[in-house]
Amino acid sequence: MEGLFDAEEPRPVTGRGSLSSAAHASSPLAVRMRPRTLDELVGQEQLRAPGAPLRQLIENEQSMSLLLWGPPGTGKTTIASIVSQQTDRRFVEVSAVSAGVKEVRAAIDTARAELVATGRETVLFVDEVHRFSKAQQDALLPGVENRWVTLVAATTENPFFSVISPLLSRSLLLRLESLTDQHVRDVLDQALVDERGLAGRFTVEEEALEHLVRLAGGDARRSLTYLEAATGAAAARGSEVVTLEMAETAVDQAAVRYDRQGDQHYDVTSAFIKSVRGSDADAALHYLARMMEAGEDPRFIARRLMILASEDIGLADPTALPTAVAAAQTVQLIGMPEAQLTLAHATIALAVAPKSNAVTTAIGAAMADVRAGKIGPVPAHLRDAHYSGAKKLGHGSTYQYSHDQPFGIAEQQYAPDVVLDREYYQPTSLGAEAAVKERWQRVRRLVRGAGGPDAKGTRSGR
Repeated sequence: MEGLFDAEEPRPVTGRGSLSSAAHASSPLAVRMRPRTLDELVGQEQLRAPGAPLRQLIENEQSMSLLLWGPPGTGKTTIASIVSQQTDRRFVEVSAVSAGVKEVRAAIDTARAELVATGRETVLFVDEVHRFSKAQQDALLPGVENRWVTLVAATTENPFFSVISPLLSRSLLLRLESLTDQHVRDVLDQALVDERGLAGRFTVEEEALEHLVRLAGGDARRSLTYLEAATGAAAARGSEVVTLEMAETAVDQAAVRYDRQGDQHYDVTSAFIKSVRGSDADAALHYLARMMEAGEDPRFIARRLMILASEDIGLADPTALPTAVAAAQTVQLIGMPEAQLTLAHATIALAVAPKSNAVTTAIGAAMADVRAGKIGPVPAHLRDAHYSGAKKLGHGSTYQYSHDQPFGIAEQQYAPDVVLDREYYQPTSLGAEAAVKERWQRVRRLVRGAGGPDAKGTRSGR
């Protein structure tokens, strides 16, 4: 089991080139087709609407820092470029991958000097801001707070997890939504006819276009990259028509739309767990496949299944936890790709198992009482009686040894007085827990006696 609970190492990410250089004929299609105005931006209608904060910032040239959060290819970098171009602000890009505190402070100092000397404001664009350390993010605060720069920071991760609170509070958070297939189709159609793009030199068959849209997965930049590859394949054959076969050849397969280090990590993991909990084995396998294709650490998946086995199945299927633990051990022993069979095995087993959260609610209720101060003294007959003088204190003197009693159960008080009437574990009638429920009701009556809560037919609330 060594290494099973090790923290996963972050995946290195390569940054894109600076936006400050003008696009030219040899630039990638995605760069050449970058929208120049807010009206050219595809999708994000909620940000482009009249009176929306983004439109106010651009059209009224307000000084306001932005934090753009959304999936790849939805327009975060484009918005930064538009803010700079449409407001005639100076544009400076800082790479969150390679820049340090020194570079951040230098960029802000230069922007401040420019503002004092010429009155011209600076847009400081920080892509993948979640990759900045706390110290690097702290270095941005003076420039933002004093409005020496208009910060436009982009992230694919949930900023409430990855961006420091002072920076969040000083910036306008804009959530970018995934592009629809129609949005992506519009991007491709425009690129085919626009002079900056392919200028009508190629025709793409309908099936091929649908294939490119489907593979793009809502990422406009990716769709243009695929289109450029497909038209390149057609040109290499001396053809002006892109067929489905050419598109398939140019783009071997879609990169799975799931960022292991980004916000979708939480979304896909959540969907996976909720699908197993909801007993939909097919949906659970879909999300499992997405995680594995994206390179998710199989040990992470195994750990989640072990948690779920107790949290959502419990005693409804006592084999669930051993199955999950065995899967985790197997993953550790054999690794990928063979471990994908083990994870699929465990996922299906847990998805089709009967469900019960009685264990979860039982410990939750017990812990809530303890935190509320309902702890009370341990009954005297249960206290440790092994040390000298314990009997003089009455410790253990009336304790009844369970194995000396009929059925191995002694009628005596175990819980402190303050929680004597509490019924934390309330088993369901699902799966194997039905038998547990029947036995637990008999046992509780024997332990608490004929005069206990169960014998009276009453139930105490939580």
